[in-house]
Amino acid sequence: MKEPADTARAHGHAHGAASFDGPPLVMQPSPETLALLERRRSLPLRALLAPGPVPEELDRMLAIAARVPDHGRLVPWRFIVLEEAAREVAGDRLDALYATQNPGLASEKAHMWRDYLLRAPVTVVVVSRADPAAKIPELNQVLSAGAACMNLILAAHALGYSALWLLKWPGRDPAAAALLGVGEGEKVAGFIHIGRPATQVEDRPRPKIADVVTRYTP
Repeated sequence: MKEPADTARAHGHAHGAASFDGPPLVMQPSPETLALLERRRSLPLRALLAPGPVPEELDRMLAIAARVPDHGRLVPWRFIVLEEAAREVAGDRLDALYATQNPGLASEKAHMWRDYLLRAPVTVVVVSRADPAAKIPELNQVLSAGAACMNLILAAHALGYSALWLLKWPGRDPAAAALLGVGEGEKVAGFIHIGRPATQVEDRPRPKIADVVTRYTP
């Protein structure tokens, strides 16, 4: 039985598919990209200051975030943007829910989630919407959402901002996530907080490559 044309194309063996038997392309290295990757460093949330990205910059960041490996082209992620006054509204709703879940909450924590969302000018909630019924393994889909988080962080840094990836109670609690627009069957992959860097910080210790790399020996 022959495969449908679109299925054959998806598997890369449609009739007339391009041949890759020739020499490889000669691609020029990008020193700026390499330098950005080598120096990228997460800042504390309190060090992400206004002004945040303008709409055109944020749209560009999100478009770059969407350019990730996506086996099966399922698009197993989406983005919820919290900015301007919406941060305070969402924070107040989270505070109300948190208070009901934690009777006797100390008064100094009454507005902790509103304060949390107001620290960065923009917060993007990256939602993982993996489909367990799809042929593509669910883990592949979840990893694609994680890649979208990292792409968004790199795009923010490339545009002169800083970004921090967190996953606190609002992302782990289903009722709290629902208040932010996360649907049934979806999970929060991360809160990506974006703002202007207040300072430069020294790099933290990184693992030695020899400690984390092995080479398979047949």
